[in-house]
Amino acid sequence: MSDQSSNGIDQKSEPELDDTLEMGEESLEAPGPALEELDPEQRIAQLESDLEVARDRMLRLAADLENTRRRAAREKTEASQYALTNFARDLLTVADNFQRALETAPANPADASRDILSGIINGIRLTENELIKVLERNGVHRVHPAGEPFDPHLHQAIAEVPGNGEPKGHVVDVAQTGFTIGDRVLRAAMVTVSTGAGAKAPESTDDG
Repeated sequence: MSDQSSNGIDQKSEPELDDTLEMGEESLEAPGPALEELDPEQRIAQLESDLEVARDRMLRLAADLENTRRRAAREKTEASQYALTNFARDLLTVADNFQRALETAPANPADASRDILSGIINGIRLTENELIKVLERNGVHRVHPAGEPFDPHLHQAIAEVPGNGEPKGHVVDVAQTGFTIGDRVLRAAMVTVSTGAGAKAPESTDDG
């Protein structure tokens, strides 16, 4: 067998496919007597044998490719489901905290004392913090750009306002927090943008 055939076999991982490739290479590269030396019937038999070997090899290769495609699709599906399972498991803690806050509240809101309301509010704040941590662990990050330059890729301007001292083109208020996942924007932050009116003039750097 030639070196080229041997190298091709070493790169495969399926035993049956290796055997088929080896058999095919031996048949095609070292067929024995040259066709010119055979009588017509022997030539036909030799060609039919070579054709059957090539056909069998093609069928095995096609089956191997189909198995690889199915395995990749299955692994992709399982990976997606597993990632979703982790995210859902993290959210259970947030759901538990909301349930505890509701259990603390009296059935009649009029019966809630100042201490009860304070406890509920603190519980909601802690739950929000936990929710943000869960999102960040799963690659989702908040976009809350108050005071930052307006970025059309991350922000959606809903109005221009005098600015309350913010420079022109900077975010004044955030009406709705935005979120990103990786390099993609899940939701742009809805903001108001300063017109620059009333902004502080930059300090002079002229030493003279």
